[in-house]
Amino acid sequence: MSEQSFTQVSVEELGQRLSSQEPNLQLVDVREPQEVAIASIDGFVNLPLSEFAHWGEQIHSLLNPHAETLVLCHHGVRSAQMCQWLITQGFTNVKNIVGGIDAYSHLVDPSIPQY
Repeated sequence: MSEQSFTQVSVEELGQRLSSQEPNLQLVDVREPQEVAIASIDGFVNLPLSEFAHWGEQIHSLLNPHAETLVLCHHGVRSAQMCQWLITQGFTNVKNIVGGIDAYSHLVDPSIPQY
């Protein structure tokens, strides 16, 4: 079976889409709770990869597999892993936020702390 790919989305595009307050946009942050406490973007649901055992089985009740889903982490590595996994779970519209919250704070919203 070939590996399905997911789309990448830039932090600039994320910023534009957040400011237009698009409905039906599913936002997932896979960073650790202590990372989210330092820096976060409103509207994201926190599903830490390290706590996968706690939420993995419930993913279809937590998220809509057909909604456009944007996934965030610190630099884009963990979010890419999450995107790949969501696709294996039947999610049809998954996008990785390239550069993560680090790039977002550099390029879009400097008020978000860097760590």
